[in-house]
Parts: sequence; structure tokens; C-alpha cells
Amino acid sequence: MIDRVSERRATAVRVTTIGSCAALTAAIPVTFAPGGGAGGLDTAIAAPVRRQVSPGLAEFLVAPSNGPVVLILLFAACAWFAVRGHWWRAATMLVVPEIAVAVNTWVLKPLWERPLHDYLAYPSGHTVHLVAVATTFACLLASVRPRIAIAALTAVALASITAGMIVLGYHHATDVFGGAAAAVALSIGLCRLAVLLRVRAGR
Repeated sequence: MIDRVSERRATAVRVTTIGSCAALTAAIPVTFAPGGGAGGLDTAIAAPVRRQVSPGLAEFLVAPSNGPVVLILLFAACAWFAVRGHWWRAATMLVVPEIAVAVNTWVLKPLWERPLHDYLAYPSGHTVHLVAVATTFACLLASVRPRIAIAALTAVALASITAGMIVLGYHHATDVFGGAAAAVALSIGLCRLAVLLRVRAGR
């Protein structure tokens, strides 16, 4: 009975989180200026950030979202499960973030079509990759405390990345916010799908 109640609560949390993050991802484009330019929210965030953060510091701040750094984190997370003999979790860890990135690249970016320089900026692909790695790792862990720690570290990284992206002109703040929300929704949903597929395969 207790297990059923816990599972229902977990399901409710998953559904609420996925729905909220998906809704946020879809709502953020309403704030864009015509043609996908910086809206009021982007401008309000960018002004103080540009006053306080130098280009040199910005290069350091965006480091957590750099491709090589994210790949190192991804492979380290896979190894964490592999060395413990949790091969299904290791495989899920490897696959889920890459599917999230693919969905963002081929579905979400063309859907909202926000141009910046010579690429589509919304949702931020670098942000999706980093947050998908963090969210997938948290979903696959059994303990709550490490999940909380990962969430806190990811929030700090996102604040850093947002400031750096703004100053360097790589993204607007809302690109990062949308990327984070999309990554959370996609990763939680894909992790749940992986669990259901594993259960079905085991029958």
C-alpha cells in the first residue's frame, strides 16, 4: 500500500514538473520582440549583467556549457553507473541527453525559429545538453539528497552561463531559461519512458 502511494506521488511530481517546464518553454517566446529580438525581459536582465561582467570573465562563466565539458560530465555519469554494474542506467544516461539535444535541434528550434547571428537561438542547445545531463543523472539516482545537490549545482551553473552568454552575445537570457525548462521536461519524460520499456522487455 505504501509503495503504491509513493509511486502515485512520484508520478504526480513527474507529471507536474514535465507539464510546468513544457508550459514555460512554450510561454517564453511570448516575451520576444518582433522577429525574435530581445524583449523586455531580456533587456532588463542584460543591462545590469553587461555593466558588471567583463568579456574575459564571461568566457570563464560559459565554460560549464562548453561541449567538451558537458561530454566529460556525461561520460563520468555513465561511468558512475557502469562501475557499479548498473548497465541499464549507464545506457540510459548515455542516450537520454543526446535524444533531448536532437529533439531541441530538429523540432524545438525550427518550431520557434528565433534567429541570432547565423543560427537559431531558442532554446539554447548548449543549455539543453548540460541540463539534460544533470537531470538524467538525478533521475537515475536512488537517493534524494544527491538529487538536491545536483539541482543546486545546476542552478548555480545556469546563473553563470546566462551571464556569460549575454555578455558574449551568444544567447539572450530567455534562450537559456527556455533551454533549461525544455531539457528538464524532455529528460524526465525520456527517463520514464526508458523505465517503462525496461519493464515491458522484462515481462
